Amino acid sequence: MKLMELPGGDTLHHYKKSLVLCFAGPRDVLSTGPIGGGFRTDLQAVFNNDCNPGAGMSCELRADTYEEHMRLLALEDLGLDPKHCTGLATAASMHNVSITTMNYEDFSVTAIVTGGIRVNASRVGDPAAWHEKSGISEPTKPGTINIILHIDAALSPGALARALVTCTEAKTAAIQELLAPSRYSSGIATGSGTDGTILIANPLSSTYLTNAGKHCKLGEYIGRTVKKAVKEALDRQSGLNPAFQHNILNRMDRFGITEDSLWSTYLQKLSEKEKKLSPFVRAEFEDHLSQLCHNDTLVTYTSLYVHLMDQLDWGLLSPEETLPAGKQILNLAGFPTDAHCSCSDDQNPIAKMADFYLQGLVELIMKQ
Repeated sequence: MKLMELPGGDTLHHYKKSLVLCFAGPRDVLSTGPIGGGFRTDLQAVFNNDCNPGAGMSCELRADTYEEHMRLLALEDLGLDPKHCTGLATAASMHNVSITTMNYEDFSVTAIVTGGIRVNASRVGDPAAWHEKSGISEPTKPGTINIILHIDAALSPGALARALVTCTEAKTAAIQELLAPSRYSSGIATGSGTDGTILIANPLSSTYLTNAGKHCKLGEYIGRTVKKAVKEALDRQSGLNPAFQHNILNRMDRFGITEDSLWSTYLQKLSEKEKKLSPFVRAEFEDHLSQLCHNDTLVTYTSLYVHLMDQLDWGLLSPEETLPAGKQILNLAGFPTDAHCSCSDDQNPIAKMADFYLQGLVELIMKQ
C-alpha cells in the first residue's frame, strides 16, 4: 500500500510488515544498516522491517548472520535488489510509525520513525553484554528506535554526516524530555543498544547545503522533525508519554522502587504477630499504592528528588548536599518525618537516597 509521496518524488509504501521508501532518482544515502550501510550513491530503495513474529516471541533469523538475513528479506519478501538497497529491523509495528514533514523555503525534512524502548532503553556508556571479537553475542531485549530521515536538498558529504549527528542529538533530546529510564543502569536513557538510522539527500535538488548543525535552518528542522516523530512513535508503540511519566513509580523504578520492593519492605516492617493480623493483603496494599501513584504533589516532589539523585550521580552535587536536601523534599511531599531507614553509613549515597524514599513511601502507605 502506498502511504505517501515525499517531496522530490520518492514514494513510501507499507507491505510485508515493512516500510519501503522507493527512490525516484539517484540519492545520497548514509545508513547504519547491515546491508548497503555507510555512504552510498547507487541505492534504489531503503526499508524498515518489523521482524516481530508475535507477542512474547523472539525474532528469528533466516540465515546464520543478521546481514544475510536482511539480504534474504529484501530479495524474497520485499522484491528489492540487496545490492542496491539498505534496511533496518525492529520489533516495533509499522502500524505505529510516526511521519513528520516540515518545509522551509527551498528544502524539506521528513522523519519516518518507529520506536519502542520500554524494555531495552539504555544510556550511552552503560555496561555492555558482549564483545564482537569473542564471536559470541547475547540475545538482546526487543526495543529499537529506527529513523529514516529524508531531506529534499543536495548536501555536501560533510553536511550529510553532520545531519546524522544532529538527528541523533534530536532523538536523545526526545528521550530525555520523556525521562525514559535505562534498563541497564539507574541513568536516564539516551536510546537503545540497537537503534538504526538512514539519511537520504537529493543530489538533483537545486538547493545545495553544506551545513546541518544546530545554528543553521536545516539543523533546526532536522531537530524539530525528529524530536516530534520520536515522541509520537514511542507513545504509539508503548504508551511512553507525559501522562505515563506522571507516576511516582515510573519516575523511581530505575532506582529499584517497584511494587514488589515496596511490598517486600512493608512485610519486613511487620512483626510476626502483625503479619498474621495484617490489615493489608497484597490487593489492598496495591489499592492504597495506586491512590498515591498519580498524586500531583507526590509526583512533583518525587521529580525533584530524582533530579537530586541524578545530580549526585553526575558529580554536580555532593552527598553532604543531596542527603539533607532530599530529606527536606520528602518532608514537603508528606512523607513521615520519622520514617526508619535501614541503610548503613557506608552505603552508596544514591542507594541510601533510594532507601530513604522506599521506607518513607511504605510508611505513607501504611498510614492511608
